[in-house]
Amino acid sequence: MGRHQEITADDQVSRRHMHLTKELVATVPPFKGESGKLSTRDDLPTDAAYTQAVEDLLAGAPPSGEVWVFAYGSLIWNPDFKFVEERLGIISGWRRSFCIGWLRLYRGTPERPGIMLALKGGGSCRGVAFRMPKVDLEENLERVVRREHPIKWDKLHMKWANVRTDDGPIRALVVVTNKSHPAYLPDLTQDVVVNSLATAAGERGSMAEYLRNTVEHLECRGIHDQYLWIMQKLVAARLESGLIR
Repeated sequence: MGRHQEITADDQVSRRHMHLTKELVATVPPFKGESGKLSTRDDLPTDAAYTQAVEDLLAGAPPSGEVWVFAYGSLIWNPDFKFVEERLGIISGWRRSFCIGWLRLYRGTPERPGIMLALKGGGSCRGVAFRMPKVDLEENLERVVRREHPIKWDKLHMKWANVRTDDGPIRALVVVTNKSHPAYLPDLTQDVVVNSLATAAGERGSMAEYLRNTVEHLECRGIHDQYLWIMQKLVAARLESGLIR
C-alpha cells in the first residue's frame, strides 16, 4: 500500500538525534478542566455545509477521478481516513509554518493556547500524498473536511494543487492558509512560537507531542524538514530549562 521506502525509527535515530524526547514531552502538564471543548461552541458547521463542501471539492477533481490528499502534518501519522496508496511528494509555493492560532481546543485551551502547523506561501514542502478509494469516496472525503474545518468557514482552506512524485505529477487536495483569516498569525517571533509549543495542551494532548510525532514520522520517511528540526530542538531546550512562561 505504501510506495516509499520506510526507514525505521532505530535507523533514523542512528542518523540524527532528536532533542525533543518522549521523556521531555511527558514533562508538559496535561490538560485539565472543561475549557477548549469543541462541543461547547455555537459556531459549528451543519451537516449540509459539509455535504456541500465535499460536492464543491469533487467538482474540481482531475479527469482521472482520482482523489489524493497531500499531508504535511498530523494527517501523516494519524490520517483517520481510508486510502489505497501513498506516495512521497513535493508541493511548490508553500512551506510549513506554525502560524495559525490561538488554538483553544484540541491541543490548546484559553489558559494555554496553542499554535497550529500550516502551509504558508513561499518555498516548497515535502510530504505524503494519500489516494482515496473510489468506494464511498464522498463519505471518506467528508471525514477530512470535518477534521480540517471544525468550525464555520467563509472560504474552504482546502484546494487542489500540483504535487510532484517519483511516479509522476498528481493533483491533490491540500489545506493551506488564508491570509485574510483572523486566525492567521504571520508575524509571531520565534520565542513566542517556541513558548507556545512547549506549554500548550488540550483534550488531544500537548503541542510538544504533536511536534515530536510530526518530526519523527517525517524522518522515518526520509523527509528532513529543517524548520521543524530547529523547532523541536528549541522546544526541547525550553523544556529542559524549566523556563516556561
